[in-house]
Amino acid sequence: MSAWVWAAVVLLGGAGAIGRFLLDTLVSGRAGRAFPLGTLAVNASGALLLGLLSGLAATGDVLLLAGTATIGSYTTFSTWMLESHRLAEGSAPGGAAANLVLSLGVGFAAALAGHAIGASA
Repeated sequence: MSAWVWAAVVLLGGAGAIGRFLLDTLVSGRAGRAFPLGTLAVNASGALLLGLLSGLAATGDVLLLAGTATIGSYTTFSTWMLESHRLAEGSAPGGAAANLVLSLGVGFAAALAGHAIGASA
């Protein structure tokens, strides 16, 4: 891998992480933090974008930089799991189950929609 690709991974990874922070903060600020809607919004939009890349048949450095560096740093599996665990530990085990099922369903639907959009472009 060339030096410019490594530099782009660093910059785009940082941009993705900042985007995640901003969207999560915006959504959570408006909806509250009782249920992790910010993380749901981040992961659903990331799934849509990854589906779009798949539908566009992105490969090589484009897929690495857009998919892995940018969207990979934007989405967050670990936060989703931690928030689900916290809901289950607290007084909201139903909320934990809802977070798991809703995130999987919305994420899968978003990925399918993104793929369909990309494939039709």
